[in-house]
Amino acid sequence: MNLPNGLTIFRLFLIPLLIVVLLTRFPNKEFIGVAIFLAAALTDWLDGYVARRRRQITAFGTWLDPVADKLLVTSAFIALVEMRLAPAWMVVIIVGRELAVTGLRNVALVKGISIDVSELGKAKMATQVLTITALILGIRFPLLEALGRWALWLTVFFALISALQYFRRFWIQMGVPPEQWKTEREGGQPLLHFSEPPKGDVPTHR
Repeated sequence: MNLPNGLTIFRLFLIPLLIVVLLTRFPNKEFIGVAIFLAAALTDWLDGYVARRRRQITAFGTWLDPVADKLLVTSAFIALVEMRLAPAWMVVIIVGRELAVTGLRNVALVKGISIDVSELGKAKMATQVLTITALILGIRFPLLEALGRWALWLTVFFALISALQYFRRFWIQMGVPPEQWKTEREGGQPLLHFSEPPKGDVPTHR
């Protein structure tokens, strides 16, 4: 196992520890919980950086990394509902979006299509980290609680807009004729890998 994949797996092991800390009553749990959460979020950036730096990008890591991200974020948000720090309906939207996009990416991979993480998706992740951190520390600091509630609305907005963007890219790429897939297979290249919609006259599903 290479280092980037090891960091991703380490993030997975931090998730149950985070939940136990947040849902257990003991002094200063907010600070410990935030420290664990930020350490896990840091590995999200670090594993990608190391993989690119060392050229250790693998199919397993490409699949596991977003799964670990979504498990971390959804677990933290569900814990916030249990702690009565976030409305359940907003968390349902956020978690539902994560599940829907994960399912979409898996379907795309089966069909030989790879959908890159969008800029909105990156902004969503950054907003989620800010929201979770601010809401947890808001137990001690009222100003951060107010910031966290505003950030939560922004998180919901980014979640919905980025989900629409992913589904739009998927349907555009699905409109590429199968003949092009065969050509790319014969050339030994990935079937389809677009970070932006393909140029030219591409039929789309409406």
